[in-house]
This record gives sequence, structure tokens and C-alpha cells, in this order.
Amino acid sequence: MLILGILYEDFLHPLTILSGLPSAGFGALLTLLIFQVELNLYSSIGMILLVGIVKKNGMMLMDFAIERQRHAGKSASDAIYEACIVCFRPIMMPKMAALIGKLPIVLGTGSGPEARRPLEIEIVGGLLFSQILTLYLTPVFYTYLENWRKQLDQPKPKLRQILLNLK
Repeated sequence: MLILGILYEDFLHPLTILSGLPSAGFGALLTLLIFQVELNLYSSIGMILLVGIVKKNGMMLMDFAIERQRHAGKSASDAIYEACIVCFRPIMMPKMAALIGKLPIVLGTGSGPEARRPLEIEIVGGLLFSQILTLYLTPVFYTYLENWRKQLDQPKPKLRQILLNLK
């Protein structure tokens, strides 16, 4: 998170980027539970791969939204809306390629892929679940944090002015 904070020169945007990770983890664990596969070393490696993919998608949305907000002068909600529309295809293409590439091992019943099957199941479930929630959760999180930042940046009235207004 510290590296993302340095990259974006802000510590609120990394929170927005990482907001999609809990949904990915939940989806991965739920998929393991549905397929009745235990959590092992391979599935732990799958969780690390999943975190990287979901984080990359959040970074893509944030880069576009921040650029629109800073250089085009758009509001936070307009910038993230445009980011979701423009970045939908670049986000979906790698995800769909990963999903389609992993489906033969997930659905296969033959011998050989038993060791890698938990890894593949976890990535497929995490990607599906996180994709559904990330396109809704990340923009909401972004707009709330930007509104909170605006409230913090507003000048506070001095105590003397407040007391004079009470009289």
C-alpha cells in the first residue's frame, strides 16, 4: 500500500484500488467450498495470482479516473463513470482469456490436473465474483472517498467566529 501511495501521491487512492480484493477472496473461497476442494498450497498460490489480477484492474480504473479528474476538470463521479465505460473492454479481455484458459482444468475429470485444480478453481471463482462486484464497488468507493476528501479540504471556521455566531 505504501508503494501505491507513493505512485499516486495520495493514500486514499490505494484504498480504492484495494477495495476489490475482499470480494475476490470471498469469491475464491466460496468457489472452493462449492467444489468441495480444500485450501492447500496450490490454492494459496492461486490467491496470490488473483490478488495481482484484481489489483491491476483497480489500478486501470484509478489511473483513468484520476487523469480525467485532474486534466479534464471533471467531477469524481463523472470521471469514474467514464473510466468504467472506457476501461470495461481492457479489463474484460484479460479476465475472459484467463477464465476460458482455466475452464478445461476446472471442468476436467481426467487424471493429471489434480494438483493444479484447486489453483484454477480459486482463480475462476475469484475472477467471476470480483468482476461482478468490482465494477460496482470501486466507483462507489472512489466517489465516497473523493467527497470525504473535499469535506476535509474545506476551511474550518475558527472557534471565535463560531462563538460570535451563537450569541
